[in-house]
Order: sequence, then C-alpha cells, then structure tokens
Amino acid sequence: MAYDGTRLVGWQRQAEGDSVQAFLEDTLARFEGAPVVVHGAGRTDAGVHALGQVASVRMTCLHDVETLTRALNAQLPEDVRVVRVEEVPPGFHARFDARAKTYRYLIRHAPVVSPFDRAFVWHVPQQLDVAAMQQAALSLAGRHDFAAFQSVGSVTSGTVRTLFSSRLALEPDASVLSLPGRGAQGVAGALLVYETRGDGFLRHMVRTIVGTLVEVGRGWRAPDSIAEVFDRGLRAAAGATAPPHGLFLVGVDYD
Repeated sequence: MAYDGTRLVGWQRQAEGDSVQAFLEDTLARFEGAPVVVHGAGRTDAGVHALGQVASVRMTCLHDVETLTRALNAQLPEDVRVVRVEEVPPGFHARFDARAKTYRYLIRHAPVVSPFDRAFVWHVPQQLDVAAMQQAALSLAGRHDFAAFQSVGSVTSGTVRTLFSSRLALEPDASVLSLPGRGAQGVAGALLVYETRGDGFLRHMVRTIVGTLVEVGRGWRAPDSIAEVFDRGLRAAAGATAPPHGLFLVGVDYD
C-alpha cells in the first residue's frame, strides 16, 4: 500500500479521525460480507506517509487478486492506494513475519520551501553542516540500545534494535515542481535524505534520530556524541522529535 498521511490519524484505527486500517477494513468488509481484521507491518503515526506499507488479512471471497486490487482502489479515498494484492500461505502475518523495514526522511535545506512539497519535507532553512550529519548517521548503524530514541511513555519488551544501514545523502533537486533558481543556491537549496533499514523500530525512533542529526548539523552537538546518547539511554539525551510529515515507510522485507 501507499498513502499520503497528511490528513490521517495514522495506520491504526482510532475512535476519531480517518485511519488507513479503518479505510481498508471497512472496504474489504463490503466484499467479504462480514467484518475483517487487517494487520499492518508498521503502525505509522499521524502525518506519516508510506510508499510500501504491507498489510495482511484473511478473506474467503472468491475475487481474484487483480479484480480485488481494482475494486479496492475504486472504493478507497484517493490518498490511500493498494499497489498490489497477493495470495500468501496460511498463517502469514504482515507484522510478525517482517524481517526488516526501510524508512526515509526528507529535509528541505533551502531558504524557501515549495508549496508543492511542504507536506512531505521538514523545512530547515538554517545553515547545516551536512558532513557532520553524515558522520553521525553512520555511527547509528549496528546493534544498539535505542532507549534514548523512543518517545516518553512507550511500552515495549525491549529497546535493542539493529540498523543494517543508516545514511544521510545530499540529493540533487530534480523535481519538475522545483522553485526557479534553486539549483544556483548549491547546498542551501538541496534535499537531504536520511534512509535507514533495520530489524525493528521503536515509536518515534526515526524521527528522533533525524531530530538529533539536525542538532548535529546546527552545531548544537558533536558528530561523535551519538555514543554518549546510547550510553545514557535517556530520552532527554537525544535531540528533538522531527515533525511527522517528512517520514515515509519505504518498504518491508520478508523471507
């Protein structure tokens, strides 16, 4: 699935507001003729987007996967799309069978942000030391206790996670919707892309990582301070939580 999370309360069904899970369950129930429960691979928060969310559901209806794909997209709102439907073995679970997830966060480093990408990037107009941010990003890779990078009050059985990759790249601005003259601004008009792939992520973990990297870029903390954040293990040791609208769930890996 892919969705624009701008107006959504997130993946998970809530008492109030529109969620991806509720849209999908309500639409599938019409084809099934009975309520269904849909399990998502990742519970994206309000305002977070997805390029490759995966969901699983047990169905008894006889529609083939191509017909079901078209029918779902005909019923779902335009900011929620089913990219592909597949049959899987009995017992498959989108969340528990996932082996890795990839997240991407976009930062627009420019004096002015385009109105066409304002909902999908964190606009940081201040000067940033990109090289320092890249150094800090690399130090996050590996197996660590990410307790300091989760939101306060989170309930989880453990906070040790493995990041297979953690990389910040400076990407050229090739969008056809780019503001005129931005290319002449050099680094100041660039798109910073943080991407990480890991075996699991704590609540707000990627957004806190990005917030910490931006503090490194602003010179508020040293690139090698990440080790100290791991050692302290306290939320106050890490940076501020980056806003949700720059975050994308890119994909989920399975055996």
